[in-house]
Amino acid sequence: MWLELQIFGFRALWSPYYMLFILCLGVAYHLLTVSFRHKFTTAKKPTMAQQLFFYMGLTLLYIVKGSPIDLISHIMFTSHMVQMALYYLVFPIFIIKGIPEWLWRKVFELPILKEILSLCTKPLIAIILFNGLFSMYHIPSIFDYAKASSVAHASITTIILVTAFFMWWPIFTPIKEMDKLSPLMKIGYIFANGVLITPACALIIFSTHGLYTTYSATGGWIEALELCVPISVLSGLSLSGPAMFSPIPLVEDQQLGGILMKITQEIVYGIVLARVFFGWFNKESHKVDAIPSTNPSES
Repeated sequence: MWLELQIFGFRALWSPYYMLFILCLGVAYHLLTVSFRHKFTTAKKPTMAQQLFFYMGLTLLYIVKGSPIDLISHIMFTSHMVQMALYYLVFPIFIIKGIPEWLWRKVFELPILKEILSLCTKPLIAIILFNGLFSMYHIPSIFDYAKASSVAHASITTIILVTAFFMWWPIFTPIKEMDKLSPLMKIGYIFANGVLITPACALIIFSTHGLYTTYSATGGWIEALELCVPISVLSGLSLSGPAMFSPIPLVEDQQLGGILMKITQEIVYGIVLARVFFGWFNKESHKVDAIPSTNPSES
């Protein structure tokens, strides 16, 4: 399959412009939080752990949106779902944990964004927004429409990404006064997320026919490819459909994609849940009740 993908060219496979964008984000982070942070705050520079999280986040972002995974996601639904799982469930965690608290405070204090962010990061609203929009995105008519337009695709996926940050914020917020959920409530919040995303996965897993023309009709597939392959390259190729490159049939690919999305979600949520639970357990285990004093005169 790899050799066959070479026909789309280096730009489609490795997205050099997107790589440049990622590098600019990395440089901007360093300049803002290290080199010139004294212009904005008296806080210390980010810890090594914070910097590692942020740069891991940027690396993951390039892997899912700039590497051949992005091209393959327009050929195989399985790749698309793995891409979505990493993009929405893992990437926001790395960025939230990588950006220092003082910078997040400045974002949340911006005049226009302050009220919007305060409302959208409330646990109930955040969980409904993300899971609702993610599920709606995978309704066949909406999905095919998004894949047929670069503007619609960029807008819809970016909006869902923003809501993914909202969804993770109550769990990983570095701003202490916004960390209002108790460990038990965080565990319930994670379970609720797992439940709410299940219907979308189930629709895909148990479907016995192809849901998306993007992966079944040649015209829809070509339109989707235009999102990452230059039109000048596509015009010179003779393509009959994604079956030319996919090693598994359409329906099986679709079902496998739904299964991998659910498995990846369970793994990520399981890791986060374990982190919350054992952090809570260790904290409670270190609490020592005061030994009641005894008065000899009372005995």
